[in-house]
Formats: sequence, structure tokens, C-alpha cells
Amino acid sequence: MTIDTPLRILIVESRFYEDISDELLAGAKAALEAYGAEYDVITVPGAFEVPGAIAMAEDASQGPAGRKYDGYVALGCVIRGETTHYDYVCEESARGLMDLTLKQLLCIGYGILTVEDEDQAWARARRSEGDKGGTVAKVALDMIALKKALRGGNHG
Repeated sequence: MTIDTPLRILIVESRFYEDISDELLAGAKAALEAYGAEYDVITVPGAFEVPGAIAMAEDASQGPAGRKYDGYVALGCVIRGETTHYDYVCEESARGLMDLTLKQLLCIGYGILTVEDEDQAWARARRSEGDKGGTVAKVALDMIALKKALRGGNHG
């Protein structure tokens, strides 16, 4: 794919499981760099905070000094524990991201892993296996291209 001007992507990364987050982030960065997209990275404590950070970034972009992003990549990991906290975090982070997609028409790659254990997380995060970070970065790029095509713009 060729692009006239680089796309600007914001990666919002949950740092709760730092090693897994590092691998997801490395995959996302590699995919965006291969495409020629520019990106910024911000971190939040956990997956629950990812939708709020994207909403804040989008709101800030409307101001005179705000940085406008073409799309977003949401990264994080939630591993089931002994309480229902897992269910709330998974459901609310997914719902928050979908609300942003539907209500604000944001292009978001959903890369919040929701798994039973650390082995499942690594199988999805590791670039040599699932490369979920790279996959969802490509999803964000594909959704940006779709949005532009539907609006009659170039395909990026």
C-alpha cells in the first residue's frame, strides 16, 4: 500500500501485565512502521482505562493545539482471576471501545486480550505466534481505509 501523507495513529497501551504489553506494543509498532504510518504511544494502568484515554485523545484533538489521529490501537491484557472483576473489566473495556466506534465513528483496532491464563496470553501476544498487536494495528489501518472509501476519499 502507498499513502500520500502518513496516517497518524495513537496506540493506547495498558501496562498491567508489562511483559505481555511490551510484546503487543512491539507487534503494533512493527505493523505501523511497515505501512509507513506515524504513531504515538500513551500508557494507562489497565484495560479498563483504555476507552477513556481514547475518548480523551479524541476530545483533545478538537482543540487548537490538539493532535488529530486517523485511528487508534487499543492494547492490553486481562487474565481471569478468582473474582468477577475479570468479567467487568472485559465487558466494560469492550463496550467502551465499541461505543467510541459506533458513536464517534472512530477506527479502533481492538487488541485487549481476554484470556484464562498467562500461557494463552503469550500465545496471542508473541509476534512469532498470534501477533495480536500487529494484527490489530492492521485492523485499524483497514478500517481507516474503509472509512475513507465510504466517504469517497482515496484508499490511503
